[in-house]
Amino acid sequence: MFPRVILKGTMIKKSQQKKRISPSNYKERFFVLDTQDLKYSERRPGKKPMLKGCIQLSSIRCVEIVCSDIPIPCNNKYPFQVFHDGYYLYIFAPDNDCRQRWVRALKEETKHNNLVVKFHPNFWMDGKWRCCQQTEKLAAGCHLYNPDGYASKKPLPELPGPEMKLQDSEQQLVVALQDYKPQGKDSLPLLKDQEYLLISSSHLNWWRVQDNKGNAGFVPSTYVVEKAGNNFERFEWYNKHITRAEAEDLLMEEGKEGAFMVRDSRRAGVYTVSVFTKAPGSSGEKNPRVKHYQIQQSATEQRAFYLAEKYLFSTIPELIHYHQHNAAGLITRLRHPVSQRRPSSPEVADPSKAQWEIDPEELTLGQEVGSGQFGLVLEAAWRDQKVAVKMVREDCMSDEDFKEEAKIMMKLSHCKLVQLFGMCTKRPPMCLVCEFMENGCLSDYLRERKGRLSQNVMLGMCLDVSEGMAYLESSNFIHRDLAARNCLVSKNNEVKVSDFGMTRFVFDDQYTSSQCSKFAVKWSAPEVIRYSKFSSKSDVWSFGVLIWEVFNEGRPPYENLSNLEVVESLNSGLRLLKPRLAPDSVYMLMEWCWKEKPEDRPSFAVLLHEVESLSDI
Repeated sequence: MFPRVILKGTMIKKSQQKKRISPSNYKERFFVLDTQDLKYSERRPGKKPMLKGCIQLSSIRCVEIVCSDIPIPCNNKYPFQVFHDGYYLYIFAPDNDCRQRWVRALKEETKHNNLVVKFHPNFWMDGKWRCCQQTEKLAAGCHLYNPDGYASKKPLPELPGPEMKLQDSEQQLVVALQDYKPQGKDSLPLLKDQEYLLISSSHLNWWRVQDNKGNAGFVPSTYVVEKAGNNFERFEWYNKHITRAEAEDLLMEEGKEGAFMVRDSRRAGVYTVSVFTKAPGSSGEKNPRVKHYQIQQSATEQRAFYLAEKYLFSTIPELIHYHQHNAAGLITRLRHPVSQRRPSSPEVADPSKAQWEIDPEELTLGQEVGSGQFGLVLEAAWRDQKVAVKMVREDCMSDEDFKEEAKIMMKLSHCKLVQLFGMCTKRPPMCLVCEFMENGCLSDYLRERKGRLSQNVMLGMCLDVSEGMAYLESSNFIHRDLAARNCLVSKNNEVKVSDFGMTRFVFDDQYTSSQCSKFAVKWSAPEVIRYSKFSSKSDVWSFGVLIWEVFNEGRPPYENLSNLEVVESLNSGLRLLKPRLAPDSVYMLMEWCWKEKPEDRPSFAVLLHEVESLSDI
């Protein structure tokens, strides 16, 4: 049986210099990773590729990106290393997404090998390691090696048992940071932004609260925050009495994009967020460093906290929770909390996994109904209902980041959002199981019914989308790729928003990549194109383009312009022309969505009201 190919592509390799007199050169090679070997070949025009090297996966002891401040002497600027059989192979990828795909795939295939405990994060050059200055090439590494290469989301701990006695707390109110679905009869559901009476807070992980109907139960302590006071001790991200230098050491050692902590500033009562990033510096090359942001308080509003952009929050935990899902002015979103405190007990199995993991044996797959940026979409039967199954291409996105984001998406529930029921992750290809929408995507629906849709029907479609987007906005969730192709139509001709939040993980030529962000230029706001700066207001811009698509009956925007020409047009102040079928009032709404400055655009709550008023005309 032939080994299964996992990845293949053209990259640049540095000579391994197995002999002291070997030259240091850089050559383009075609790499193939399968379930047995990592091979690389020289491509020769008109001839069969010549195999130049083959590394057995069983011999690999470390795979990791290389962080260095030296100029990269070849066209590809994103190096990673493979340590095998006592040799270091340095490979240079053309972009960060490509590098991450290869590193994660190689780590997955080699995670059960005899791996190193520590590795060298910088190059071996001029007879020494640039990271630790050791002069022995096979010297032990200076940084702990993570064979996974990513951080899995920390599961919730087990609920307190009935034998656990809880002390009463002073009566105070807490506010839910996010929705929570009960795990058992002893827990209580939470609704984001709702207030609850705190009954007991003596248990570290689970607090007992009471809702406004008198129902009481346990909720995760990190899902709620005291309405008054700055008690952060229980949050994993808070590090008291830690200096700036100590914070930088801890975060650099962690070395994960978005690793962060909150610490006391020098001024009493002031707090700083420190976050690790590998984002490119002014030279365009990767620049691992720690950025520090002081948490500010608004001078005009009492107890209103914010960071780089004035997204105001009444408490600091609410602020941190928001930025864990949205960068919104920061150099990266806050992904991985880092603490001086080490967990005193091992993590327990994730009790919520049953809520999202679907056994593939429960699915009866049917015919193909479409394809998208993730892969094929199949009709299927699951638990006596018709569903859509999205088969995620193996080279489409990072599995772990995708799983984490999909679990967040499952907590979003609204009648104008396509509901995600769960995922199949136990064997490839990974699948998403979603609500089935009989009439397919909105762009196809519009084109198929050209000339048969009234203005009121079109306004109703825009109203459906604005309802779903207003909900996402209220949940502090950014879509990032709102367009008619990412909205689906039910058998009752109801339009629902789909694929929210997933674009950042897609590896697809349709999307332009900049600073590790991805976006479709023709639907993107100027601040997204220029700075990769996403927000609900950039979604508003995309909504304006979606209205244009609807009133042009599915015609693509800027259909005769290249992406570069679109950018030039936007920079000169030009906008899409008024569709023939759109009333003046609807085009005025589009123009409002396309204001140059994000703060001049309406919110979705306002847009919902405006579209409702237009549909009453």
